[in-house]
Amino acid sequence: MHYQRLVHLYLALEKTTKRLEKTALLAAFLKEVPKDEVQDVVYLLQGLVFPPWDERKIGFSSRLMLKAISVASGASADSVEKLWSKKGDLGIVATELLGKKTQKTLTSEHLTVKKVIDNIRKLATLEGAGTVDRKIALVAELLTSSSPEEARFIARTVLEELRVGIAAGILRDSIAQATGYSVEEIEQSADILADYGEVAHLAKEKKLKTVILVPGRPMHVMLSIPVKDVAESFEELGKPAQFEYKLDGVRLQIHKNKNHILLFTRRMENVTKQFPEVVEYAKTYVKGKSFIIDCEAVGFDPKTGVHQPFQSISQRIKRKYDIEQLAKKLPVEVNVFDIMYCNGKTMVNKPLKERRALLEKILKNIPHKIKTTEKLVTDDIKKAQHFYDESLAKGNEGLMIKKIDALYRPGRYVGGWCKLKPVLEPLDVVIVGASYGEGKRAATLSSYVIACQDEDGNLLEVGRVSTGVKEKEEEGVTFDALTKLLKPLITETKGRDVVVKPKIVVEVAYEEVQKSPTYKSGYALRFPRFKRLRLEEKKVGDINTLADVERIYKVQKGKKAAT
Repeated sequence: MHYQRLVHLYLALEKTTKRLEKTALLAAFLKEVPKDEVQDVVYLLQGLVFPPWDERKIGFSSRLMLKAISVASGASADSVEKLWSKKGDLGIVATELLGKKTQKTLTSEHLTVKKVIDNIRKLATLEGAGTVDRKIALVAELLTSSSPEEARFIARTVLEELRVGIAAGILRDSIAQATGYSVEEIEQSADILADYGEVAHLAKEKKLKTVILVPGRPMHVMLSIPVKDVAESFEELGKPAQFEYKLDGVRLQIHKNKNHILLFTRRMENVTKQFPEVVEYAKTYVKGKSFIIDCEAVGFDPKTGVHQPFQSISQRIKRKYDIEQLAKKLPVEVNVFDIMYCNGKTMVNKPLKERRALLEKILKNIPHKIKTTEKLVTDDIKKAQHFYDESLAKGNEGLMIKKIDALYRPGRYVGGWCKLKPVLEPLDVVIVGASYGEGKRAATLSSYVIACQDEDGNLLEVGRVSTGVKEKEEEGVTFDALTKLLKPLITETKGRDVVVKPKIVVEVAYEEVQKSPTYKSGYALRFPRFKRLRLEEKKVGDINTLADVERIYKVQKGKKAAT
């Protein structure tokens, strides 16, 4: 397939914000894509070249793109940089300069989807001497062979900044329309495979029924919705319900196939090497030739045994050296709460009470190593409230509350699980802008524009935050640290204000949600406070939605009416 056909679709998608129109455009396009190319096409539609769970990274910076555009267009690096500073988008820069390039095209052949994706994938494999030059040459080859419009989207894809408004829901619905499967069938397959590209290919081949859980391949985990109190949880889930301590750790899915153990985070990152003790616990204390279990790895003080907040072990997620030493200094206790697969049998369609019974049968509880989560099954609101108070007294975040006959539904806020915390639910948002400070903070970005997302993945501002960021490194995340993270992401500067690429996900607390015409979301967080970086846990696509903000707004209105 010619890449130009895909580019025409990108351009059409950019012209509409309407979900149904986007879905119709995508569905019509996917119907025409050959079976053997649809997987790669779907990756490119998402701005990817690998499955979401793949460990390979493109790793091509804006500075390298600047050089590649210079090589391809014949323009000097200085002129490319000046135009970049003016336009704030290297995709647009590529379009303008390739439109009037001073050197001849190296080939008159049309670019194909295969050529584009093959060149970009090679960027992740190059190593050794001369790597930078070879990477620039691969991208420059694509740009030189492209039309101005193609160049824009090649540059954005390489930089992982495509953003043409294709949210997961739109992609799901369009694949369903294009292949004749139901939306539910497409979604269920995508939750298990965590790969819409493969789902589209199997759907085209009429082989979706072959999709099964396979130990060793990460899947989406089940998610929960917030409730304001125990009474509301019973209303949501019925009686009795299962209550568990809500812990502040790293969510892990542990996969075993024979004697091979793999660990994946909620973001489906492979962290097996970073947590060698967890691998040993799973081998030693969980019976079964094969299984997939869901758990929370919680840090604890090796001297006192007291649980520590997530920040205490977050540094382990990216550690690549001195791992054994760090494991002794910052150990974790694995708290297991669900099982999705066991000895060749898929468990996701079994009720929670059956899954939990199996889990308790195969797992040996060893405190400070691995254990099942503390739980209470009750229909008594007083007993549930006491369990909640007990969890808070032990330093936990609150409670997870589960419907006892709920099936395990990966990747969905289906209402089978709820979470209860003592304050309004913190929000995960992304920084989309910032402002330089004054006085001693004149050189640092010290006020940050934050955004949630709508159902189509569009980012909507919900306020500014600066409170909670620290001056000194020993106190937590500093203004200097955030400035270092954000400066390379700046795309536009207006006086002291800057616009940044949406990459840095943060968790914020706040006093309440207010309606506000100031921000695109229509809401503003009152007195927002920075709590922590979420870089190791969440991608931009995982941030809270406008629906979450609206739900919290309604919950707090109910609280005010009751006081």
